[in-house]
Amino acid sequence: MAESGIKMYRGINAVTIDVKGRFAIPSRIRSTLQEKTRGSLVATIDTEERCLLIYPLLEWEMIENKIAALPTFNPITRRIQRLLIGHASELELDAHGRILLPPLLRQHAQLEKSAVLVGQGKKFELWNESCWQTARDIWLQETGGHTGALPSELEAISL
Repeated sequence: MAESGIKMYRGINAVTIDVKGRFAIPSRIRSTLQEKTRGSLVATIDTEERCLLIYPLLEWEMIENKIAALPTFNPITRRIQRLLIGHASELELDAHGRILLPPLLRQHAQLEKSAVLVGQGKKFELWNESCWQTARDIWLQETGGHTGALPSELEAISL
């Protein structure tokens, strides 16, 4: 469990987005989301990749407060505020465990039918399946041919 009481989300799940823009949260995750978040989530865009970030509402509110507190006269922080907070959309799990994604978010992440929901600790990433596979393959290649110095935080981890 995370300090905030929110379960750490891990793993990768193939999901299907229907013609209305809905996808079902995998059943192994659904009950925890209902219990811990009452089905309230927030989705926003990722500023580095063409995917969506999906947070439990309480986790998002902590991040949003930190982002909103950044100085607005700094062009980089202002850009991040516009992108992350501006695209943030509240989502609710329906009675069938589905989430309806707003069209603009689906368009940004190129989400059509086949998608991948990737657990990232306190949040999820939602990717177009082929975009995920391409990015994953590039990351694996870059990691295998790693020539730069690892961040000190990673040097202390043994796998």
